Amino acid sequence: LWAGLTTVVMVVRSIQHCNKTTNEVQFYISSLASDAHKVGSAIRQHWGIENSVHWTLDVTFHEDKCRIRSLHSPQNFALLRRIALNALERETSFLRSIRQKSRRAAMNDQYMVSVLAAAVSNSKTIL
Repeated sequence: LWAGLTTVVMVVRSIQHCNKTTNEVQFYISSLASDAHKVGSAIRQHWGIENSVHWTLDVTFHEDKCRIRSLHSPQNFALLRRIALNALERETSFLRSIRQKSRRAAMNDQYMVSVLAAAVSNSKTIL
């Protein structure tokens, strides 16, 4: 059914929050060899990306609440959000959170220009 499938992994997580412990079970399929260290590293790397980039996109740009659903619009807006996130991260004169930088750029044209300048500086032009 899945070409290249070599490993099925079950991860059990215990999450302690205040005085309550919950258990969560997740299954993964992989083409990696059955090596616990490699598979564990790949899973942690996946969740590291999920917890940093995707969390930031959701908190800053409310990506999960977005109701855009037609044609290519969801992909186009996702791309624009990532471009905006990268531009805000590259701008270093205002050392604040991405959300604060985004709000400042919306309210201050001069700061918006510095964000845009940071986005294009040191970028390679494809001719």
